[in-house]
Amino acid sequence: MQGDRAQVTVVVPTIGRPSLDVLLEALAQASGPRPAELILVDDRPDGPPLAPERAGLPPVRVVRAGGGGPARARNLGWRTARTEWIAFLDDDVVPDRDWYERLATDLAGLPGDVAGSQGRVRVPLPPDRRPTDWERGTAGLATSSWITADLAYRRSALAAVGGFDERFPRAFREDSDLALRVMDTGARLVRGQRWITHPVRPADRWISLRVQAGNADDVLMRRLHGPDWRQRADAALGRRPRHLAITAAGLAAVALALGRRPRAAALAATAWLAGTAEFAWARIAPGPRTRDEVTTMSVTSAAIPPLATWHWLRGVVRHRRVRPWRGLPDLVLFDRDGTLVHDFPYNGDPEWVRPVDGAREALERLHARGVRVGVVSNQSGVARGLITAAQVDACMARLDELLGPFDTVQVCPHGPDDGCACRKPAPGMVKAACAELGVDPARCVVVGDIGADVDAAAAAGAVGIMVPTPVTRREEVAAAARTAATLTAAVDDIVGGRW
Repeated sequence: MQGDRAQVTVVVPTIGRPSLDVLLEALAQASGPRPAELILVDDRPDGPPLAPERAGLPPVRVVRAGGGGPARARNLGWRTARTEWIAFLDDDVVPDRDWYERLATDLAGLPGDVAGSQGRVRVPLPPDRRPTDWERGTAGLATSSWITADLAYRRSALAAVGGFDERFPRAFREDSDLALRVMDTGARLVRGQRWITHPVRPADRWISLRVQAGNADDVLMRRLHGPDWRQRADAALGRRPRHLAITAAGLAAVALALGRRPRAAALAATAWLAGTAEFAWARIAPGPRTRDEVTTMSVTSAAIPPLATWHWLRGVVRHRRVRPWRGLPDLVLFDRDGTLVHDFPYNGDPEWVRPVDGAREALERLHARGVRVGVVSNQSGVARGLITAAQVDACMARLDELLGPFDTVQVCPHGPDDGCACRKPAPGMVKAACAELGVDPARCVVVGDIGADVDAAAAAGAVGIMVPTPVTRREEVAAAARTAATLTAAVDDIVGGRW
């Protein structure tokens, strides 16, 4: 049982809300052996470091996502982890005391075609009064499918689909999108027996207006998954068609009034008023019907239909053309001489290891997004007797000092006539790097300055990007499927998903 638990990392994206302390206290008090690690992904653009230290927690690591949103934060979390399973928790939930034990039980012995296990959610509502509109909306989480308030995925399943689609900018639909893409691979998602409590977060009276931005995300879901996406994701249509009709009636009333057609304008205004009143009552009737709640529901019910329609139209324009999400690669391998450092042929002197412009910044960008990086380098000078293996090691050590750390370093000491399987353009070093780190070559990118680099990538089943230098032959550049003007531009393409 301990071995099973050691294969789980808990990832919590957070913006430092007070609820995080409640979650950490619950995890510290929970019974049972701890997971391998707890990774807190701080998604605040700035601010003081989180201080999660407390007795009873598993080993804690804090990484910063820099304000990219929950999808990017979760991606950084799972890419940073190295266990078989990644258990996502939101920072405003409270796991039960036996959550660790039940998580291990839920994951133990699952067949290989099961990619994820969802926990169960309870949302406590006030026992002494009817719930408000916001409270009823939050209560819907208890019956939602595939929400990452508590959902564990195999790391390999996340890597296969590129993780969460970062085009979903808020905590809405990004979890449903991921679930559909994972299931599209033929994998299954199941429900476990562990429980969390999801308290209703405090919210101001205008929260219902802000959440209408999610209508644009619904357009993206349709573009990505087709018209039946709601059925597959168990997501109700809601009132958007009615909102559209109410908005159309309101606009028609204004236009007809301006056109001096008072009777037609009155009819349109009556339709708008009736639709708005029906919507307001549908929200007021099941609630506590306090003065504040009635006032808030009345005002926001007039604003929501046009606001929802506006966000939907914004989504139609913004997402008129979308590509399937690919995400970031799991591994980027760089050629050394001519790519990461200036090329001094058969260099054996660490003092001549000099990075090209932008190399450190490019590698830091990949590290910041949780992408592993490595080096694959032909060093035929060893076979030719021009340099020694010790000199190669010294130069690699200097490279690590200047640009590291590297997750893997692969060196071929053979000459072009030795017939080895590692010397580029042979795929040996690329395959060895992927095997060492457990990466599917299809999720690997190789960046180099000559044809042998990109040919080695292709032979291994990876993606090659050529960054030509003045000594790169023209025919090699012409034959390369992907090129970039500089190392910085190559990393721009990788981080932007254009690889």
